[in-house]
Amino acid sequence: MKHYSQISYSQSYKQMDKKFIYSDEELIGRFQNGDEQAYIELVNRYRDRLMSFVYRFVNDEVVAEDIVQDTLVKLYTHKDYYRNIAKFSTWLYTIAGNLAKTELRKKKRRKVTNLSEMGRDDWEYDIPSDEDTAKTVHGQFVGEQIHKAIQSLPDHFREVIILRDIQELSYEEVSNIVEVPLGTVKSRINRARLQLQEMLKELR
Repeated sequence: MKHYSQISYSQSYKQMDKKFIYSDEELIGRFQNGDEQAYIELVNRYRDRLMSFVYRFVNDEVVAEDIVQDTLVKLYTHKDYYRNIAKFSTWLYTIAGNLAKTELRKKKRRKVTNLSEMGRDDWEYDIPSDEDTAKTVHGQFVGEQIHKAIQSLPDHFREVIILRDIQELSYEEVSNIVEVPLGTVKSRINRARLQLQEMLKELR
């Protein structure tokens, strides 16, 4: 059921009012009223962001793609469940986060979780003599180490640190998505940051 893949961004955008960029809440409202182009626009806005969030959470690119697909299908089939009393992004991230946590529970029951293992192909490279290229490779290595460190965090720390520091959502949005009090969210984020600093101190 790949509704979003059938119409390109340019096609959908041409059919919308070019004089005005709709907010997320306006788009979901239009979609609820039967405007499927609004759905396409929402998918184009959020697909990559959801992929970034879910991949860092489940550490498996294929699984992340499936979860994002399921999230976008739920957006299509459950559009009328959204009520304009919260931000659309909060509602959508909540759907994706719940699906991701369900998948993690399944993996734990199958006893195949390994949160420190990279989800991408193993790196194979020789350090070149060119200084700029060497810096690029080092930057990629550091990025991979940060990713591994995030994956090693407990689930409740990993989720909030991804939402806050990578997706750059507000503390209030994170609180709504994970459904815990604001003070607890701030505490978890601070503790997660401390753990990451400890794990990554040798990279400084």
